[in-house]
Amino acid sequence: MLRGMRVASSHAQATAVIRFTIPREEIQSVMMAAVGEVLAAVMAQKAGPVGPVFSYHYRLDPKVFDFEVGVPVNAELKPTGRVIAGTLPATKVAIATYQGGYEGLGNAWGEFNDWVIEQELSPRESLWECYAKGPESSPDPNTWETILFRPLAG
Repeated sequence: MLRGMRVASSHAQATAVIRFTIPREEIQSVMMAAVGEVLAAVMAQKAGPVGPVFSYHYRLDPKVFDFEVGVPVNAELKPTGRVIAGTLPATKVAIATYQGGYEGLGNAWGEFNDWVIEQELSPRESLWECYAKGPESSPDPNTWETILFRPLAG
């Protein structure tokens, strides 16, 4: 289920991230380990996290994912292994909240992108999603929430 579609402004947020460029089908095999690695680095440096895990995709490509996995932080982060400092951008964005299991995210993005076009907005190539409520909050995927962000031109 998709709800709360709107346009807003995001604020710049310091982050700790690991970047990947991988075939689409490999995302599940790298995601959980990357989340654990980022969280360990952030907690070891007492830099947070100060918000939910996110993935930031630099471009849309049906075959290759060029993206970062990360968390917001509240202190300067020193590079540790693959974990580096990053930033979520301050920009005009379309936002929506998807409720459900992660397997439905592809369809949710399709519906959300259709809404963006119907509103005559001009999406940029990047996007990100924040996993506000997931398996750590409930074993029932119907209660999970992912916030979708689509940067807009102008």
